[in-house]
Formats: sequence, C-alpha cells, structure tokens
Amino acid sequence: MTMPKSNEPCWCGSGKKFKRCHKDSAPLGIWDPTVRKGNVTPQRSVPANIVRPDYVENKGRPKRNNYPLIKDASTIARMRSTNQATAQVLQEVGRHVTVGITTEELDVIAHDAYIARDGYPSCVGYGSYQKSVCTSINEVICHGIPDDRPLQEGDIVNIDVSMFREGVHGDCSATFFAGEPSETARRLVAVTEDCMYLGIKAAKPGGKLNEVGRAIQDNAEKHGYNVVRAFVGHGIGENFHMAPSVLHYFDRSARDTIQPGMTFTVEPMIAVGTYEYYVWDDEWTAVTADHGLTAQFEHTVLVTESGIEILSRP
Repeated sequence: MTMPKSNEPCWCGSGKKFKRCHKDSAPLGIWDPTVRKGNVTPQRSVPANIVRPDYVENKGRPKRNNYPLIKDASTIARMRSTNQATAQVLQEVGRHVTVGITTEELDVIAHDAYIARDGYPSCVGYGSYQKSVCTSINEVICHGIPDDRPLQEGDIVNIDVSMFREGVHGDCSATFFAGEPSETARRLVAVTEDCMYLGIKAAKPGGKLNEVGRAIQDNAEKHGYNVVRAFVGHGIGENFHMAPSVLHYFDRSARDTIQPGMTFTVEPMIAVGTYEYYVWDDEWTAVTADHGLTAQFEHTVLVTESGIEILSRP
C-alpha cells in the first residue's frame, strides 16, 4: 500500500479524505510494505493416532464452548504439561530463524516438533487456517501465513506456536531476529517483551483484569509506541479461545475479577506507528496500516492463590 494523496480517501475506511483523517498521524517514510505474499503449500497431514480438537471435524468451529472458567486440578496439570511441550516447540523453531530460511520451512520444523511430542498443531483446521504456526514478519501484526518468502537481513518475525494435547491447548509466541536488526527493531522487540512481563506482573488474584492492559499501555506509550487494540489475549484450556478476553490497553469497563484457577494468555502486540490495521485478502494476515514495525510476545499463565504461574516458560 502506498500513502494516499491528500484528497484521496483515507486508508482507514472512514470515508473522509486522507488530509482530514490520518495524514497528520501517519509516520513518515514507512508506507511501502516490506512483506509481500508468497506461495503457500497445502495443509500438511497429521498422523491418525494423534488426538484432534473437536473443531477439526466441525468445519473449524468448536462443538462445545461452556468449559468452566476456573480449572480443576486435573486440567491444570494437563495445562502445565502441554504448555511446557508447546514452549519447547517454540524454542526449537526459534533456533532455526536465520537469513534465507523461509517461513514455510519454519512451519515444517514446527509441524514435526508437535508430532514428536504427540501433539496436534492447534492452528490446523481452526476456522480456515491450514498451517501449523503463524509467522508474522515486520509490519505483520499477527496471523501471518507461512509461505516461500525467505527471511531478509534485519527482518523480525513473530512465531506463534499452539498445541493441542491431553485434551487442552498450549499457546506462546516470541519475536526473533533474522540477521542483524536495526536499532529501531531491537528497541521495539525489547520493549514489547517487557510489556508482556509487566502485564503478567499486574495480574493479581482478586484484582481486575484491566490492570493488565494498564501496565502494558503505560509502558508502551512511555517509549513512544502504540498498543494494537484489535487483537487481544484470551482464556485457554479445553477450548483454544474462551473467556476471559485480555485487553492489552486500559479499558475502565473491562473489570473482570482475576480468580485462582483461571488460565489465559497475555500477548501484547506493540507498534512503532499507528495501531490501525488492515487484513490481506487471505482473511488472516493483519498488517499495520502505515506498514510500521510491530512485535509480539505471548505466554499462557495460571492464576494461583498467591500469584501468577507462567505455564509456557520453557
């Protein structure tokens, strides 16, 4: 996407002219995309002996959505085990991030790593998604589909790994460097990781869930960045996505109480420019509207009586 001219419609879809909408807030010099769509291979098979989540046989939609918000001891034990295995997959894939490797090759590594751990890649068959991980490069906020584009010198890539095993899902992500990153990229990635951990630290038993968003937003804006609003953390367990929704910015109305036994993700997406976005015609890949860099980190956490346990820490 190239920057609109002053009298052309704004990219955000407001119907206003660009000069009267986002022109003054658009960061300069980053309107040309660094990431273009590559070729995507067909869905890879999973051995029949590996248990699938129910949505695989139900056109991508979960059959049941009423699992309890508060997990029992058995579910928590399975969440610990599955999230540890998920974290191992993320580590394994991350070690292979280098200039010249394609995100398709990273997807193959992840796919094989799930199967080696008797796990099913949660993304495969979730809605219309067919790949084993999401690979989001540079201006791609999230849900990037692995393809044959080789990573370039200085690229940053978020790898989002999700596994179904033992009847529950694990979920975590991190942003990696291909080659030597720019100082802008290095700083963004460091601040984004700090935002995630500050959000986790703010999640206190008996507290309000919006304190997670407050901590993340305060830190991001202190460094001159913006928090992406459109994509949020989520409860996780027997279902891939469930209550509660975890906003990464402060919303006074998001006052759910954090209770022991909850498991949810904290996964802020932080942008150097606007948090506005658009989605490619693949209906998954979300990109910052100004093509500014964005980064993300994610952990799955458990609320205990005394605090927070990070389940997806390797």
